Amino acid sequence: MLFSKLLNLFFPSKCPVCQSKSDNYLYNPLCTSCWKGIEKYSGPACGICGLPAISIHTTLCESCMKAMPPFARALYYGIYEGALKEAVHLLKFNGVKRLSKPLGLLLLELPLPEVDGIVPVPMHHNGLKKREFNQTAAIAAHLSKKLRVPLMQDVLKKIKETPPQTDVGGDERLKNLKNAFSASGKISGMDLLLIDDVITTGATVRECARALMKAGAKSVTVAALARSMPRQNT
Repeated sequence: MLFSKLLNLFFPSKCPVCQSKSDNYLYNPLCTSCWKGIEKYSGPACGICGLPAISIHTTLCESCMKAMPPFARALYYGIYEGALKEAVHLLKFNGVKRLSKPLGLLLLELPLPEVDGIVPVPMHHNGLKKREFNQTAAIAAHLSKKLRVPLMQDVLKKIKETPPQTDVGGDERLKNLKNAFSASGKISGMDLLLIDDVITTGATVRECARALMKAGAKSVTVAALARSMPRQNT
């Protein structure tokens, strides 16, 4: 606490969410109040991919009814908005690497299954060169240490560079990501936990899980920090 106060005294910063003074180095520049305000999603959702739903009676979304995904289940902490969105953005695009630890520990609150290994969603080497670090791997590393489950960073690789997916719909994302990932046979017979930061349409985790299952994984469960609310016509 004293360390945080001294840092804020010499390097004052404002919380990007509420504009109050930042008061904790671990969450900085978010303030403690906004960080603690990050809510875990507990509303209705698809029982497989986790897509938020309107009705509490929803068991499967339309997409999963048409074609079951290659993963057993997708779990996530909260909706991609507010302080959670800001924290992920600061880690991912602003290089605030210390946020990887508190964000990674949020995943401990999910009903994670027992697994043999933790696999982060990889980046293409060109993207990694530009950003200089893989935020998902950083999150997965803290989770791996806490759970005492091996971190398997080299078993899944992104072998095809894809265009930015931000404003692209689900079908286009799947098309762009087809055959973009390759997995090693070292995972044969293993139950794996695939880690991502944000699930938007689910195309990335579907293709990653497909590659892992093709390489012989027994099962793949997805865990992410956040899930985007569904958009119309995507």
